[in-house]
Amino acid sequence: MYFCKKFEKRSYFLIGFFCNIHQYLPLFMKKIVEYRKLLNVEKTVTLKELKTIYRNAMKESHPDKFSGDEAGLRQAEENSKEIIEAYHFLVSINAETIEQGLPEYKETIANATITDYKYENIRLIVNFSNGSVYEYISVPKATYIKMVNAESPARFAKRHIFTAFPYRKVSNIE
Repeated sequence: MYFCKKFEKRSYFLIGFFCNIHQYLPLFMKKIVEYRKLLNVEKTVTLKELKTIYRNAMKESHPDKFSGDEAGLRQAEENSKEIIEAYHFLVSINAETIEQGLPEYKETIANATITDYKYENIRLIVNFSNGSVYEYISVPKATYIKMVNAESPARFAKRHIFTAFPYRKVSNIE
């Protein structure tokens, strides 16, 4: 009887967990789809192809091409900012980038301490003592709350977040 009650409670937690993820996951996926559409790339694009596509897109909408046209200049600046943001985001989540940074990531989560963290929508942004900043995507709010309330948030993050959620390196402040 106790096992059934425990299982029942756990299944409600899991249902809530998945509902919470699915509430925000479309926002994240929408961002990826919009960026891919903006640069006209597929899911399987390589870093080299992405770089070429980015350079060509920047050539077409570079603000210097519209030096006399004020409205065209503003539009080109906005387009350039969007293209740059899309490129940097898609590069950061590309499988090749993740693979290249894996040794550094493993070193960071094993030896560096957490200096700060913040939660926005479904993203957990963690600053480490070595200056690295990583963004963990699709982290449910319930998991974040458990981390904050844990006896050791760093230990909780190592066990339940760092290896369980997709991540990208945001910056390296040194």
